[in-house]
Amino acid sequence: MPWEDVADSVRRSVETVEVPTRRAEALVGLVRWSVLAGLLVAAMLVPAAAFAGVTMSRLTQAIIDLPADLADDPAAQTTRVLSANGKKMAYFYRENRQDVPLAQISSTMQQAILAIEDNRFYSHGALDLQGTVRAVINNATSGPTQGGSSITQQLVKLTLVQQARTQEEIEAATEPSLTRKLRELKLATQYEREHSKDEILERYLNIAYYGDGAYGIDAAARHWFSTSAAELTTKQAALLAGLVKNPSYYDPKRSPERATQRRNTVLAVMAEQGKLSSADAQRLMAEPLGLKVTAFAAGCASATDNAAFACDYVRRFLLQEPALGQTVAERAAVLERGGLTIESTIDPLMQRAIHAAVTSTVAPTDRAIGAQALVEPGTGKVRGVAQSRPMGREVDAGQSYINFAVPTAFGDSAGFQAGSTFKLFTTAAALKKGIKVNKTYNAPKRLTIPGRTFRTCTGGVVVDPWPVSNSTVSGKMNMYTGLRKSVNTYYAQLERDTGLCDVIETAQSMGVVVPDRDQVGPFTLGVTDVSPLTMAAAYAVPASGGIYCRPLPVDRILDMKGQVVKTYTKQCRRVLPPKIAAQINDILEGLQRPGGFGYANGTGLSIPSAAKTGTTNSNRAVWYVGYTPRLVAASMIAGADDQGRPRSLAGATLRDTPISFSQVGGSSLAGPMWKKAMGAIEPHLPPTDFAPPPEDNPDGKNPTASPTPVVPATPVAPLP
Repeated sequence: MPWEDVADSVRRSVETVEVPTRRAEALVGLVRWSVLAGLLVAAMLVPAAAFAGVTMSRLTQAIIDLPADLADDPAAQTTRVLSANGKKMAYFYRENRQDVPLAQISSTMQQAILAIEDNRFYSHGALDLQGTVRAVINNATSGPTQGGSSITQQLVKLTLVQQARTQEEIEAATEPSLTRKLRELKLATQYEREHSKDEILERYLNIAYYGDGAYGIDAAARHWFSTSAAELTTKQAALLAGLVKNPSYYDPKRSPERATQRRNTVLAVMAEQGKLSSADAQRLMAEPLGLKVTAFAAGCASATDNAAFACDYVRRFLLQEPALGQTVAERAAVLERGGLTIESTIDPLMQRAIHAAVTSTVAPTDRAIGAQALVEPGTGKVRGVAQSRPMGREVDAGQSYINFAVPTAFGDSAGFQAGSTFKLFTTAAALKKGIKVNKTYNAPKRLTIPGRTFRTCTGGVVVDPWPVSNSTVSGKMNMYTGLRKSVNTYYAQLERDTGLCDVIETAQSMGVVVPDRDQVGPFTLGVTDVSPLTMAAAYAVPASGGIYCRPLPVDRILDMKGQVVKTYTKQCRRVLPPKIAAQINDILEGLQRPGGFGYANGTGLSIPSAAKTGTTNSNRAVWYVGYTPRLVAASMIAGADDQGRPRSLAGATLRDTPISFSQVGGSSLAGPMWKKAMGAIEPHLPPTDFAPPPEDNPDGKNPTASPTPVVPATPVAPLP
């Protein structure tokens, strides 16, 4: 007779007997559990080939179809994102877990888990017959249910659940059926043949769930007690060992009484088994739980150093990394399950500085957005990105998941027009074409460039005339005065003589993506939407002596074993000759000297620096992009509604201070925000000089130059 028929026959027989007494009920329970135990023992002892001679029942067929081996895939591991100083920035995970070897798990933790779960683990095989019989008798004659599964059987179940990818697979791994038990036994038997007891115990401790999002013993130790698995005390180990049975029911935060009772049960069992003296057990039972909870929130919203959006930029950057998978979904899974170590380029001191500068200038609920980005010239390393709107879904509180500091591909922001900061590209293109810095134009208050003056890079002609006017000064200008004073009619004529396409191609060589619709005469006035990070990388070209480097937020990716998955080497190319870069720097240093727009608004530093302002004609955004030879900081304040759509800054308020039309300017609004950040950062930067401008300058060295004034360094206060 097939096994399932025997089981059904016995079950029906015992269920038809009238047994009114508790003793009779216990006897029925004993029979039921004995039948199950017999079937389990039989499944262990009968070779797989013997099943072929039995009937093709569902049970036996299911057993025959089972795989002989359990896939020994590593459990999901927590990925760590580190700042440039090696400190933790954030975690990515589905299950907060970081495996540790058995040698790094305290012996008292090993003893505690064995005491309560499988005391005879090292002396039995995959099935503990004595344990099973003990559980059968206990469950038939006592109240509480007692498990009889060995640690190896439990490990098999946990592994099957861990490896499940569909709801059907999860249900198959947890269903209360004889088929599942037999499946576990078959896999457990094979697993014990291929692994030592120490290997099994190590994997079990690392895969078990200890409640409140802590998977694995090291994550549990760090979460519940802020310690490592190696440093767990007996009292702490007893609590964690007890949680494995039912982490939710015994949750120490929600049910401290239950957790204490469960811990004391473990201590009592350890004393009964001789792993702990009775006196020590009694003493520890009288003590409080002693929790010291450390939260390990997943994702970027809880990143350290106010780096939520810097972290998000890192994550979005990695989702485009082919080394992590062929698709975005595969890469996301690796980030959440792979136990990687991501070594980012984000400098925590600089990140805190720009976050403080932005958030102290623009409030989350202001109808404006403040943002800054930092790039290291010559390497492209991104040292920080920050914005005034915190990460979150509460729009009424000013929260957003849009990263306004980085390009669309990494933050979903469409960007903002950058105004006269684009005059950098016209200047560079003109100098490359051989136009000298003493090129002089009469720059009237208003000027109209006739239609059909400009040719696009696609071979088209800009048909419409371009009426342009100045917002600063007018008169006879050369390149020094025209750029420093941001004279629009000067740059309209310089762009005309340089060639629109040359200017556009120069901008593109510095990392700006220019759509065809923006190939128009006003390009030099910044009609293209860009991000602060894009502009920081562009201004890093003159700062570095003419080298454009792709912005990089990551240095290296390591796997869970510490092996290098990917090292990011700088991706740079020369786009300007060193002499032209030096000439641009010499011009732009003037904004940071007495008489310059920035200096007049307090942006001067005690170390050599240069800058350019930008204001859009519609007053929708103001910019201040300033730099030293070692760091570029792009500062932007843009008018925006609750959804981040551009609007005029005129009439808006910044931290309850109304902005009048006359106050909307790059030097007056974005400049002070830039100085807040750079004032905190500059004491940590070397006082490196820019290379001198070329001597073949027809006017000689900057005709309006004066030595860089010594501005008292901003006192270094502790950064928030």
